[in-house]
Amino acid sequence: MDLQTLIEPTLAGMGYELVTLERAGRGLLRVFIDSPNGILVEDCVKVSNQLTRVFMVENVDYDRLEVSSPGTDRPLVKEADFVRFNGERALVKLHAPLDGRKRFTGLLKGVEEGVLQMDVDGLLVAIPLVEVESAHLAPLLDGSTRRVR
Repeated sequence: MDLQTLIEPTLAGMGYELVTLERAGRGLLRVFIDSPNGILVEDCVKVSNQLTRVFMVENVDYDRLEVSSPGTDRPLVKEADFVRFNGERALVKLHAPLDGRKRFTGLLKGVEEGVLQMDVDGLLVAIPLVEVESAHLAPLLDGSTRRVR
């Protein structure tokens, strides 16, 4: 069974979004969740309890479950993530170089027809989402992700 297919509707029904899911060594299952209002410890406990029940019913094999917030450097995984965090500062790594670079840090400026628009040091860069290897918010030292002008 595909865990993402099992977890996403469960979380959606609880008002949360699955950001990422990973299996680590020794049976560890990590689930990162988010919501428009942010994530508190109580949210993680609530989701952990619900997923434990779901996994028991569905016979999901794991030894330990960790549920947490993605943090200030939240991964950007789906196209909707890039749209949601429009105007925020992000780091994007590509599979192959674009204009001689594989890493871009700048402000997200929207997505049109599968192409991310990004303001990198005042220049607008167009990055096809299919070329993105990984991306995450890139907070400034003060913890904010918005550029101060």
